[in-house]
Amino acid sequence: MPADGPSARVPGAPGGRMLVAGIGNIFLGDDGFGPEVVRRLGDRADLAPGVRVVDYGIRGMHLAYDLLDGYDALVLVDACPGEGPPGSVTVLEVGADDLGEGEFDAHGMNPVAVLANLGQLGGTLPLTFVVGCLPADLGEGIGLSGAVAAAVPEAMDAVLALVRRSRPTETTGPAGAPVTATTTASASASAPVPAAVEAAATEPRRT
Repeated sequence: MPADGPSARVPGAPGGRMLVAGIGNIFLGDDGFGPEVVRRLGDRADLAPGVRVVDYGIRGMHLAYDLLDGYDALVLVDACPGEGPPGSVTVLEVGADDLGEGEFDAHGMNPVAVLANLGQLGGTLPLTFVVGCLPADLGEGIGLSGAVAAAVPEAMDAVLALVRRSRPTETTGPAGAPVTATTTASASASAPVPAAVEAAATEPRRT
């Protein structure tokens, strides 16, 4: 395993233009949801070229600097508070106006702060989605609760749908010249984006 954490690159991927990032602390029960989803996605052989899957855990600085590589799209997979029963999966689209401000902690993981401070590091916020799952238990311990473990396949399907909908498709333009068009995914949400995203970052993960 590399020193900077587990990651999976699709064979033949040209440098990676979409980043799928697992967020969470595996030692706090259902907070390990994001790492588990990306671990299982990394084992698949049918991801599109150009998609990079990484378990960032609680390494916010690592995520921030990886985003400086200029990805076209970002999918964060995380355990997020919200309405509904534990195991509920929600997809949110996040824009710069949704982020507000957050204090960047080089030793922890606050997704809002990482994205909000990206510009100060010289980067640009890509098209960003959050695939979140409502946790049942965030107490100390390794392993997901039954409801959240059962939601992992649904979250994987949501990520793969975002990958498919956000990938460029080539069509034929005038005089037969190829034209690249990007299809943007539509996000569904059970709560306003700002409230859901800010709630997910109220307690930054730290070692």
